[in-house]
Amino acid sequence: MGHTQCISRPAGTEASLDQRGGLGPDAPGRPLPEPPGPPTLNGQEIFPNIQPEKPHIAVCPQCGALEPNRVDSTEDAKRLQNAMTHLHESGWYWGSITAAEAKQLLSEALDGAFLLRDSSNPGYLLTLSVRTSVGPTHLRIEYTGGQFGFDSVVMARPHLRQFKGAVDLVQHYALAYRRQAALREPETDPDLQDAAVPPASDTTLQLKLTRPLQKSARSLQHLCRVIINQHSRNHQDLPLPQRLKHYLLEYPFLL
Repeated sequence: MGHTQCISRPAGTEASLDQRGGLGPDAPGRPLPEPPGPPTLNGQEIFPNIQPEKPHIAVCPQCGALEPNRVDSTEDAKRLQNAMTHLHESGWYWGSITAAEAKQLLSEALDGAFLLRDSSNPGYLLTLSVRTSVGPTHLRIEYTGGQFGFDSVVMARPHLRQFKGAVDLVQHYALAYRRQAALREPETDPDLQDAAVPPASDTTLQLKLTRPLQKSARSLQHLCRVIINQHSRNHQDLPLPQRLKHYLLEYPFLL
């Protein structure tokens, strides 16, 4: 059996160790000072008004009840990222310019010219600035539930369509106006007669969107891609290498 050996220390040893850093107030074996109690007023204890913290819930792949929420959030982030990628590739997204700057850019443009920019209102994501007969007008675009749509009064909002991307939204109204103009004057835009344009009855909001105001010159490849999109409904039938077909699908728009 082992033996336990007790060694006694002479008086003053702890004080000398404290001075040399051997034992401090938090050293093992020394009792810690008790924390001060709550303040008192006339003998009554005063407790602060502290709200209990909400419990933290850990999300893990095995937590089946919480997994759908996490997946929905991830998919929504991917949809938003994809929509903003298309918007950057369009060439008519101007970023964080102000309403005054957009008005100046559109002041000398023809009616129907438009651009897309970041909204100056923190409650909205984007704003469509368009030149009209009364001058530049700004329409705010909201992003809710993974969909883009124009802001409107409560009564009219259910009648406005929602879209998965901002480019989809602008293209819908731009092509709807072109179709209406082509019906009135067939020679106006014959190239869009066979394009996938929604009928006039499908468009509650009437907008004259004729030409996007480009922020910078687009590449020749991008311009060719837009032209091909305007004249082809199915890229898989085109006699092109698969790599070029994939490039066409990266921006499947007509604007």
